[in-house]
Amino acid sequence: MPLAFRTDDKGILPDRMIAALAQAGGIIAAAEFAPDQIQPASLDLRLGEVAFRVRASFLPGPGATVAERIDDLKLHEIALGDGAVLETGCVYIVPLQESMALPADVAAAANPKSSTGRIDVFTRVIADQTRGFDRIEAGYHGPLYAEISPRTFPVLVREGSRLSQIRFRRGHALLDAQALADLHARERLVDDQAADVRDGVSVGVDLAGFAGLVGYRAKRHTGLIDVDRRAGYDVGEFWESMAARRDKNLILDPDEFYILASKEAVQVPPDYAAEMVPFDPLVGEFRVHYAGFFDPGFGYAGAGGRGARAVLEVRSREVPFILEHGQTVGRLVYEKMLGRPDQLYGQGIGSNYQAQTLKLSKHFRT
Repeated sequence: MPLAFRTDDKGILPDRMIAALAQAGGIIAAAEFAPDQIQPASLDLRLGEVAFRVRASFLPGPGATVAERIDDLKLHEIALGDGAVLETGCVYIVPLQESMALPADVAAAANPKSSTGRIDVFTRVIADQTRGFDRIEAGYHGPLYAEISPRTFPVLVREGSRLSQIRFRRGHALLDAQALADLHARERLVDDQAADVRDGVSVGVDLAGFAGLVGYRAKRHTGLIDVDRRAGYDVGEFWESMAARRDKNLILDPDEFYILASKEAVQVPPDYAAEMVPFDPLVGEFRVHYAGFFDPGFGYAGAGGRGARAVLEVRSREVPFILEHGQTVGRLVYEKMLGRPDQLYGQGIGSNYQAQTLKLSKHFRT
């Protein structure tokens, strides 16, 4: 179908509109899309053929291109065709196979894929002449780049690997407090009778545990992880499991990486998309959830869920910090879709985390 909007159309583009946007030339791909590359409310972005190791992270700013900044900052160039190892503590810039020629009324936002965040690979998308990461202004014409910095595990990537995803939106479609409260009354977005939905659905951390397990802490000095390999690694080689404590507390050690789960089971109805946003950064010295997109159908009963826990990727900052059971660590904000996706999350599209509780990334054998 051709891509056409009414004047008052606002919302996130669903799968069929993303395909139409590409067909109309709004997304320019170096190679034909993979069959599962278009998700219900986003497009996976593929790495190109080369990575540049650079001295430091950067933003080009107005008047500069990413390519110009790479020329100033690159240390060396790495071919990705047959696979290459990206080392921890280094910053790499990779031109993506997808570039943009967006219409004047369509903007975009990027985020790491869930599996990327769960192995502590910090990745952001950069566009030319921009002052911010992961945000592409309406009408942008130009290339996209991934900034990649493995934090805990070295990773093996190759041309075509997908670490990031991008959403397209027309206008402002974020639900305000009243609209979110009305949606919660109709659909019960979270399984908490006393849910706080004033500024998004409040998400707390579960430290009571699942069969005695509250989460995992990443080990240091491990082997590498091939980002395209499913169920290829033993959990114990990379993670220490953490048992529930009687006091339901957890002390986060500085610069350690943890996988935890939300206390609440959440769901995203078919006509909406959600995103995890950080809670007030003044409440604690930690960062939660690199990968923020939740697709339509996540945790939704009609798509094979019964509510699903949000997996929390947690890293403490400079000082030890105590998390307590139920402590608010983030909020889910909801936006309207421009149309219901043809396929929902969990419906035959290889969704890895439908109906999840506490779950590591798809790379590990369960």
